[in-house]
Amino acid sequence: MAKVCHSCGKGPAFGNSRSHSMVATRRRFNPNLQKVRIDDRGRTRRVYVCTRCLKSNKVTKAA
Repeated sequence: MAKVCHSCGKGPAFGNSRSHSMVATRRRFNPNLQKVRIDDRGRTRRVYVCTRCLKSNKVTKAA
């Protein structure tokens, strides 16, 4: 699965998981992507879009 938003290009961010003893191990924070049908210049496409772009109406969903 592509971990990149079609609209804004948001991808995974990286950081550390901290255990109780404060040992750091690398982890990734994936964006909340949803597979939606959008209207892309008159044709319908199924792409991954982050929920922030869906909520702010940056993409138009296909009917």
